[in-house]
Amino acid sequence: MSRTTTSRDDDAERLRRWRLVLGGAAADGTGHELHGRDAAMDAALTALYGRRKDTDGHGTDRGRRTAGLGASAPGVARWLGDIRTYFPSSVVQVMQRDAIDRLGLSALLLEPEMLEAVEADVHLVGTLLSLNRVMPETTKETARAVIRKVVEQLERKLATRTRATLNGALDRSARISRPRHRDIDWDRTIRANLKNYLPEHRTVVPERLIGHGRAARSVKKDVVLCIDQSGSMAASVVYASVFGAVLASMRALDTRLVVFDTAVVDLTDQLDDPVDVLFGTQLGGGTDINRALAYCQSRITRPAETVVVLISDLYEGGIRDEMLKRVAAMQASGVQFVTLLALSDEGAPAYDRDHAAALATLGAPAFACTPDLFPDVMAAALEKRPLPIPDMAEQR
Repeated sequence: MSRTTTSRDDDAERLRRWRLVLGGAAADGTGHELHGRDAAMDAALTALYGRRKDTDGHGTDRGRRTAGLGASAPGVARWLGDIRTYFPSSVVQVMQRDAIDRLGLSALLLEPEMLEAVEADVHLVGTLLSLNRVMPETTKETARAVIRKVVEQLERKLATRTRATLNGALDRSARISRPRHRDIDWDRTIRANLKNYLPEHRTVVPERLIGHGRAARSVKKDVVLCIDQSGSMAASVVYASVFGAVLASMRALDTRLVVFDTAVVDLTDQLDDPVDVLFGTQLGGGTDINRALAYCQSRITRPAETVVVLISDLYEGGIRDEMLKRVAAMQASGVQFVTLLALSDEGAPAYDRDHAAALATLGAPAFACTPDLFPDVMAAALEKRPLPIPDMAEQR
């Protein structure tokens, strides 16, 4: 193939891609006509993101982006099938999310046939949970099946590493003074015996050995997950419920899960099934963090062995000063307090910066945490060492 032919093919491919990005048929300026699969892809994109003229009596094209799916359930079902045919799963999930936000398709998700056509992901689960109170009984079983599918996928992805990371942290936190050779923590032992360094022999005499024992079968740490269930925290609620179930399955941890809006609900007895936990939430209410923390504080019996994780955007509808005093009191008693502005893949959310700054002053910095980072955050909290706080600027 000649270089001229190759260059011509490259130009055609470039025009094809620009045409798919711009949409608008001849008006896009590329002069490239789409056929077959490309035309079908363009139609699916146009239905969601297409342009139309808004004449307002003057025939002026304001270029407003509008939608072309309408409110027809069969039409939407066909569109859902089309995008699953032409686009990868990650793109399908973004387009579904945009369709729900832009076109107001939430009502259609109350139909079992529609749910069966949708690509399930964390954001869809959040939408379904927000519709839980208005969902007809005929749809709830289908919705439960969709949610269970997502939850099981998340558990498979997250459980093994979480258990391995936290078991290691629990082992290391069980320090012993007369360890067996294989249990010696050499880094801590050397640092503790630096005063016994013998320069002539270029060695340290380990007068005191420091080791870590193996995690016993009895409970070593208490964990309280306190989760804000306001509408903006939907993805965090899903991930926190899955992590709560994983933590509850570990013998060395006694895990409590509490969700709140203006009321407080303890879902600990449902932790063996995170789907039950999710259906026990009521996304979309107000927020009373102080009241939720008061309940959690009342359940703490071993403060020095307790980690409290507050997952909230910190928009407090309760008593701000009381909330801060409560956090300070828990920390003074020995509780390890962690504040996560979000537990999701989306990075830093909108949050109350004044409350975040006030918590940081108390030594409880607030930050957004991805599911991949959460095991490391929990391990650090269990070992009472500095938390691996990500750069918030990079998360925005």
